[in-house]
Amino acid sequence: MNCRNFLMLAVLIAGTTVSFAQSNLLNAKTPDEIGKKTAAQLISDNDKPLPYGYVHDRDVLMGKTVWEIIDLDERINFPLYYPVDSLNVGSDRRSLYDVLTKAMKSGEITEVYSDSYFNTKKTIKDIEASLSRVDTTDPGREQYNAGQAIDPQYIVPTNLSSYDVSDYKIKGFWYFDKRQSELKYRLLGICPVTPDVYTVGNDEPDYIELFWVYFPDAREVLHENKAFNDRNTAMPITFDHLLNSRRFNATIYKEENVYGDREIKDYMKDNAQMQLLESERVKDKIRDFESDMWNY
Repeated sequence: MNCRNFLMLAVLIAGTTVSFAQSNLLNAKTPDEIGKKTAAQLISDNDKPLPYGYVHDRDVLMGKTVWEIIDLDERINFPLYYPVDSLNVGSDRRSLYDVLTKAMKSGEITEVYSDSYFNTKKTIKDIEASLSRVDTTDPGREQYNAGQAIDPQYIVPTNLSSYDVSDYKIKGFWYFDKRQSELKYRLLGICPVTPDVYTVGNDEPDYIELFWVYFPDAREVLHENKAFNDRNTAMPITFDHLLNSRRFNATIYKEENVYGDREIKDYMKDNAQMQLLESERVKDKIRDFESDMWNY
């Protein structure tokens, strides 16, 4: 009987999870009914991101802040990058960049900064200014210099999109919780890396940190939006779950240190292989702390 109850509970949970993919997909009579939840679903829908547990400062036996870079050219990181063209997919599928920028413009995400230490806050005007630019072609400049009105065809707007994102930088804190005797990770910030909007189209564009989002402030939005699950499209993964469970591949490019948190490339110059080996050394140093706790 207990086994039967357990199986029924598992099926119920699976069915609830499936409903999050595309609600009413199999029962919709017209396309505009897809994604609309029933009254019963709306009443029972109390889905929230899993809250972080409280960690007292004296329970942190060891801690280390690290900065990592997520290369979107790697296949495992594709769910963070695609879709780059939102016109050819459903409204329920958006890239992480689109989710972040839309939420910032709507005011759902407010904790946006220009640096990873969260010192200087960025306003929505600052963000929009860094996402687009307007150029005037040579014929348009000639019209302007002649005192004539510039023909609209000579005004060329340039906007950054999901296609331009090359990497994501993340800042996180590894710590050993002595109360639970476990090494844990807490994501603190995330930043899309794109070409400077004024160098888009150049042979060698300048890549910049577009903005830093304080991750705990964005968890509600990231939980409501889903990343594509290639193995089972009926059970998509929320961006919050994907990032918190570290279902991506990243390389450490900086750790907090006595040298003003200098980056690895600053002391491992012009040697990509040595930079990767140093990144692995930093990772092993953190990981080995937990295993060393059980060796006497």
